[in-house]
Amino acid sequence: MISLCRSVSTTVNEVVLLRHSGADKGILTLELNRPKAKNALSRSLVAEFRKVLSEIRNDHDVRVVVIRSTVPGVFCAGADLKERATMSPTEVEQFLYSMKTAFKELEALPQPTIAALDGAALGGGFELSLCCDLRIAGPRAILGLPETSLAIIPGAGGTLRLTKLIGSSRTKALVFTARRFGPYPALSMGIVNDVVEANECMDENTSDHSLGYERAIEWAREILPNGPIAVRMAKRSIDHASKVDPGTGLDVEQLCYAQVIPTEDRLEGLRAFKEKRKPVYKGC
Repeated sequence: MISLCRSVSTTVNEVVLLRHSGADKGILTLELNRPKAKNALSRSLVAEFRKVLSEIRNDHDVRVVVIRSTVPGVFCAGADLKERATMSPTEVEQFLYSMKTAFKELEALPQPTIAALDGAALGGGFELSLCCDLRIAGPRAILGLPETSLAIIPGAGGTLRLTKLIGSSRTKALVFTARRFGPYPALSMGIVNDVVEANECMDENTSDHSLGYERAIEWAREILPNGPIAVRMAKRSIDHASKVDPGTGLDVEQLCYAQVIPTEDRLEGLRAFKEKRKPVYKGC
């Protein structure tokens, strides 16, 4: 079992922030915590989610963000359809706008983000995970966009983000059929970056309800020692690469590179290389 040293920073009803300490300082876990509704995306949860994203965005002490669920067997069941049934068409449009905005804000976080998928991530829950930079699947992960089975379509950017990730043909196959699939098909399609099996890394203190999260923390720990400004600039450059032509992409990369040249971290990296030691980056 991976040893985690964590301290609670903020609790906002249905969303919990955990700021890790000790050697893991710089990792932040954002937990979805609406167990009675399987983390279904209600108006209140989306509002709280946006609030904590605003807190994270400008926090330079946060170097990696991991998103997980506190609910065994589910990451996020998607939109709260019971609440949706009580909404007028105008209210539905307003909610979809808020959810799309929340997902854009997640996607635009400057820090690397990792979704730990330890259970079902369906509909809006799957769309939420697609806004993260990396996705790690536990043995209980079930993914899918089942909206067409409800006579609707993914409405929070899922068709766009999944198409960018795996191409239009595979996306059409998954959306048209409303198919649900497990961790290894997701890995073979390039939807998730890593899969952990139930018999991996387990001892008497480890539950397969959280193996994806444990592996996500391992990934976060690999990112953590690297220059935080460099990682943020790399993310910005890579994100722009998929949106612009190659020439513009190279220009954006050069602009991002220019941001790291005057940093103390760059000089620390050179000193550490020369002195054959691990660098200590401060994010400045």
